[in-house]
Amino acid sequence: MRILVIADIHANWPALEAIREPFDVCLCLGDLVDYGAEPGPCIQWVRENSKHVVRGNHDHAVAQNIVGSGEVGYPFLARATRPLMWKLLGAEERTYLARLPLTLHLAIDGLDFYLVHATPRDPLDEYLLDDVAQWQRRLQATEANFVCVGHTHRQFLISANGCQVLNPGSVGQPRDGDPRAAYAIIEDGRVELKRAEYDIDRAVAALDQSPIAAEAKQLAARVLRSGGMGVANGESSAGE
Repeated sequence: MRILVIADIHANWPALEAIREPFDVCLCLGDLVDYGAEPGPCIQWVRENSKHVVRGNHDHAVAQNIVGSGEVGYPFLARATRPLMWKLLGAEERTYLARLPLTLHLAIDGLDFYLVHATPRDPLDEYLLDDVAQWQRRLQATEANFVCVGHTHRQFLISANGCQVLNPGSVGQPRDGDPRAAYAIIEDGRVELKRAEYDIDRAVAALDQSPIAAEAKQLAARVLRSGGMGVANGESSAGE
């Protein structure tokens, strides 16, 4: 069984399209929208190819008509691109986002998987990197072979409380200095963290052709080309 694990697509269709791995099952850990210019084909791909999907904070914000309030960094970019999401997405697509579960606990090929966008304690917003001690506390009530998370836009694989905690990184907006699309493959219980080259110029051009503010276009291009280097994270409970 070959399992593709993806997260944080963020309306970046060229990045998602560049992942050409064969797979039997695809797990998607949320945040299909915001930051990019092409949410429609990203949602369509996930609906057609990913049987198991959880809701991210940006999916929630777009579906629930939450207006962003950020003035700098990623919160500003979310605020600038969210009206574009509302313009481009129809009622059916927004309903799909709204109905995505916050968590999923499932068995695949004899292994137990727990899927959540952020953490079990706070499924949408808690920002937790590869700190084993913190994950041990978060997973005290969680039993699974794999706990699959997204949200931080940074790849990692750690062991905590008998679980393998896997963050595949971000498909559409990596923030670890490597601009390539990030994802993971699980095969026979073994994890491989992977990257895929994609046409960043095409993603930037889609943003340039959109009606978002010029400042947001410049920031988005810098983030995509640099792999998020030099941009404050700014994640908040408001879902930015």
